Amino acid sequence: MSNELVKQEKTIVDSVQNRIAEMQNKGSIELPNNYSVSNALKSAYLVLQETQTRDKKPVLQACTQESIANSLLDMATQGLNPSKEQCYFIAYGNKLTMSRSYLGTIALTKRINGVKDVKGYAVYKDDKFELGFDILTGKQKILEFCPGLNRDPKNLVGAFALILGDNEILHTEYMDINQIHKAWEQGSMKGNSGAHKNFPDQMAIKTVINRACKFYVSTSDDSDKIAEFMNKSVEDTDRELEEDKKEFANKEVVEIEEIPENIDEETGEIIEAEIEETNNNQAPF
Repeated sequence: MSNELVKQEKTIVDSVQNRIAEMQNKGSIELPNNYSVSNALKSAYLVLQETQTRDKKPVLQACTQESIANSLLDMATQGLNPSKEQCYFIAYGNKLTMSRSYLGTIALTKRINGVKDVKGYAVYKDDKFELGFDILTGKQKILEFCPGLNRDPKNLVGAFALILGDNEILHTEYMDINQIHKAWEQGSMKGNSGAHKNFPDQMAIKTVINRACKFYVSTSDDSDKIAEFMNKSVEDTDRELEEDKKEFANKEVVEIEEIPENIDEETGEIIEAEIEETNNNQAPF
């Protein structure tokens, strides 16, 4: 790394750490007990050194320092770490943004009091599966699930997610295959990426987990800040870019990239990396 980039890293990292410290002192942010801002920022900068724009330019050179700092701040305030694949950094023109992955969504959800874990499962045609409803609690519940041996992707009929508490299932979310396909169609890849085609069960699990977490966080009593994080998505960035275009409409031409096609808007993840892995016949997670 050049001396200039080393200086840039120190300046940006120091500013983000100072801002996080201020927020903690004011009580406006509460990070996980085992979360190290310093370690997360170091991991992020290692990732950023290898991250490029769509035009193959290093983001540390192509993106503004302000957007880099804001992306790192967004990552840190959410308690995420790119080394755990909880988030990705994506360039839109000269603006760097932080996109949370489904693993990051799980990490956020587990920060809510009482949540122990989040699990997801694919359901196939020959599985013994029965979905029920508890009229007293108004919640869905799984009455029976016994996976069969036939895991042919063509026989995938749905997926469900469970948000687990210490002694009970806090929330159950089920999506049939039609709902899953409609969710995929909302993304720029329309469910046609290598990962979606080769590993539809794993992508279906990601999709239903995201829906389960977003619903549970939005309805939880003590999760206002986490709900705010959860509702931030690629669409928010798209709206910001449209505002930028309007701002510069009567000024000099400023090139602002659209949302890259390799971003899964449903899960916030980079599809390109998954395609490379599917080429090696490996599941993307």
